[in-house]
Amino acid sequence: MQAVKMYTTAVCPYCIRAKQILKSKGVEHINEIRVDQLPEARATMMETTGRRTVPQIFIGDTYVGGCDDLVALDARGGLISLLNAS
Repeated sequence: MQAVKMYTTAVCPYCIRAKQILKSKGVEHINEIRVDQLPEARATMMETTGRRTVPQIFIGDTYVGGCDDLVALDARGGLISLLNAS
């Protein structure tokens, strides 16, 4: 299974929802980067994604986007194949 990296904050309902979706698909570990605690991580996130909101999700080397993007990917049937890509 591909590694999952997610930029998050402590209190973020969209982050919680994204984590629930990923865990329901068998993801056991999410590398959470707390941008509320690490200002340099927020700067990196914004530079990499062009977005300032959380969550911002990467599966392997693929940038997925935010929670709505994750939901849309799952609805299209692409989430499982992305997670299981080698």
